[in-house]
Amino acid sequence: MKTKTLKTLGLAAAVAFAFASCTGLKKMVKKADMVEYTVTPNPLEMHGDTVSVTVKGKFPEKYFGKKCTLTVTPTIKWNGGEKKLKPIMVYGEKVKGASGQVITYKTGGNFSYTDKVAYEPGMHNCELFYTASGQVKKKVKVMPEKKIADGTIDSPLLVKNDEMPIIGKDNFVKVVPMNLETEIFFVVNQSTVRPTEKTNAEELKTMKTFIENTMNNSFIVYKNISISAYASPDGELTLNENLANDRAGSSMKYFMNTFFKDKKTKIDAGQNQNFYTTATTAEDWAGFENLVKTSTDAKIVQDRETILGVLKMYPNGDVREKEMKNLSKTYTAIADKIMPKLRRSVNSLNYDKKSRTDEMLSTMCFNMIDSLSVEELLYAATLFADVNKKLTVYQNAEKKYPNDWRTANNVGCAFLMLNKLNDAASAFMRADKLSANNPIIQNNLGIVAAWKGDRKTAMDLYNKAKSAGPEVMYNMGVIDIKNGNYSSATSNFGSYKTFNAALALMLGGNSDGAMSTIDGSKEKDDAMSYYLRAILGARQGKTDVMINNLKTAIQKDASLKEKAKTDMEFFKMRDNAEFKSLVG
Repeated sequence: MKTKTLKTLGLAAAVAFAFASCTGLKKMVKKADMVEYTVTPNPLEMHGDTVSVTVKGKFPEKYFGKKCTLTVTPTIKWNGGEKKLKPIMVYGEKVKGASGQVITYKTGGNFSYTDKVAYEPGMHNCELFYTASGQVKKKVKVMPEKKIADGTIDSPLLVKNDEMPIIGKDNFVKVVPMNLETEIFFVVNQSTVRPTEKTNAEELKTMKTFIENTMNNSFIVYKNISISAYASPDGELTLNENLANDRAGSSMKYFMNTFFKDKKTKIDAGQNQNFYTTATTAEDWAGFENLVKTSTDAKIVQDRETILGVLKMYPNGDVREKEMKNLSKTYTAIADKIMPKLRRSVNSLNYDKKSRTDEMLSTMCFNMIDSLSVEELLYAATLFADVNKKLTVYQNAEKKYPNDWRTANNVGCAFLMLNKLNDAASAFMRADKLSANNPIIQNNLGIVAAWKGDRKTAMDLYNKAKSAGPEVMYNMGVIDIKNGNYSSATSNFGSYKTFNAALALMLGGNSDGAMSTIDGSKEKDDAMSYYLRAILGARQGKTDVMINNLKTAIQKDASLKEKAKTDMEFFKMRDNAEFKSLVG
């Protein structure tokens, strides 16, 4: 009975072998190495969180069974995991109902397909294999598994989270130009400053009091007094020119002898003519026209358009005066209400109001915040390089001025610099409630979203924030790298020279531009900058550039030794003696 069973099994195997032979499956298995597989790119590359693979296959002549269906399954394998790509189906020429690529027995043929899978960290060091199985009706033969590519270059992961938050800028001004103005009026045809002007004019009293109160104030710096003296346009021109000059002179003497005569004053310059600038107007027609336009006197209002018409029609002063005198009653009103106001000098004390010094503010911003304005506090924070000190000052500013969106916004910026994302997010939300849709705050909220991994929300916020400044476009460039849009990233980085800008250029294929950018960046001496240069050297086939920069990178950061050992950017250099010596 046992002998009979063995004979039966042997007969079945022989039949199966004969069937496989006639269908071509055996030959296809035996000569599987004759099939050529090409993978692009090789090594595999990660872009935009995915690994995209293009596999091309070439079948030789008289290989592919006419009734065979071949299923090829590319599979990425790494230590601890694997991912299968979608299978490729190809058919022999006599397969009924074939809906895909047909390969003829006599001439052979080609196939090509592309698939992508989500990148996982383990794929940093992986291999791409294919497994294939041929089938004729219910008969299946499995081909030997074969490695066809290595992987994965994941250099986009080098991108830095160096997004640029935008602070709410202060309006602090260290020196504010100021002036205090007063007028002195003169009697017709006179240039003497009358006692009544000295004792009764409120503006003069105000100026005199100001000078007395500030003469010892180190924050007030007098610059000069400018004097503009005028004569009314009635009367003879030469007389008016002399009057205007004399009025300027008498005004200057008045200030010298009244305001700056006392030696208690902090400036002796007030008694020096160089402290004064003078200008004169012999016939003040401009002042005349303005007073006519604003006068409420009934006579003048009644003939206002006629008077203004005379000014427009007759450029000559004598003719103007003659024509207006023809309006006898109106001219009387002009002589009484308009002309006296034109016989004057306009005097301006010009001075600088100095703000508190940096030294004062850098102390007061911690323990005397009640004495400081919001502008002083916001400016004081900029005086510190220590981010923790900046944060404290901004928090003091928010405590004192909680309704100013800049204080909360700047607290958030400081928290971002300290990598305290949740605290930053809370501060930006407080600022947003005070100033909704503010592009500066939108930019900063975009950074929060980006750091939380929500690129879509981040990009939406950045698009709303574009008017806030070039920082927004830079931040969009960081997202572009992560999304695999390297051309867009380079465009958005603009003229910024940073590690990320160089990385985008490299990933976009511009190695020379990348090298120039990293050399011109503030980060040029960082370990990762040397590491990037080493990658550029490897990509360009410049072994010396690769070795020299990798050596410096490892000297600056020993952890890069292990990274370089498995980095597929150096795949072609792994047999190089110097490289092997560097990475151990």
